[in-house]
Amino acid sequence: MSTSKSSTAASPVQTAIVTGASRGIGRAIALRLAADGFKIAVNYSGNAAKAQEVVSAIQTAGGDAVAVQADVSNVEDVQRLFATTLEAFGTISAVVHSAGVMPLAPIVPDSIETFDRVVQTNLRGAFLVLGQAAQHLQAGGRIVALSTSVIAKSFPQYGPYIAAKAGVEGLVHVLANEMRGRSITVNAVAPGPVATELFLDGKTDEQIAQLSKVAPLERLGQPEDIARVVSFLVGADGGWVNSQIVRANGGFA
Repeated sequence: MSTSKSSTAASPVQTAIVTGASRGIGRAIALRLAADGFKIAVNYSGNAAKAQEVVSAIQTAGGDAVAVQADVSNVEDVQRLFATTLEAFGTISAVVHSAGVMPLAPIVPDSIETFDRVVQTNLRGAFLVLGQAAQHLQAGGRIVALSTSVIAKSFPQYGPYIAAKAGVEGLVHVLANEMRGRSITVNAVAPGPVATELFLDGKTDEQIAQLSKVAPLERLGQPEDIARVVSFLVGADGGWVNSQIVRANGGFA
């Protein structure tokens, strides 16, 4: 009887937290995973209106989503993000950590405030979000962090950003080992240049044109390009991919 009952049981609810989901790559990931059938916790730091736009878009398309404000570098905020998601949806099956900042600065003493800010958000934030994911994900869950393919290029001015993202990649490999026995995969997606507000800010048209030609495909990535890769990693077909850095960059690096 137990076998017959399980065969007719409803599919488990699929719920994903996407940090930094009010714009850019995070927004595209939230919309894509919602289209894949996930209920989405749309995390944002400061722009409630943009986050609500994402929630409304998901709901209009027939999905389910809530907006949850949280600064990913703040311990209490991250705890509340996960608690609110569990209260809303009852379970968490995937966490995609996309929140981040990218101010550019040279490696000189005067840049220490920029360095501290980037590490606070991009590395400390990853540690906190991945740590909560490790505590709360159901067996068979998926964790994906966003890194960067710029690590391989070592461009001037990217020192703080590259240092933090290299740390994120290290956390991914370690956490994959710490999840042993729970069937939880932990991976990172490392985009190349993607045409987002975060990436385009502060760059001249000439710099953007140059960067768009670096990859053999000779274009900037689009947020949806990255969302498709994340969709694969958290979906059924990505279950054998673990502790990997997927460089989704059109051949950029």
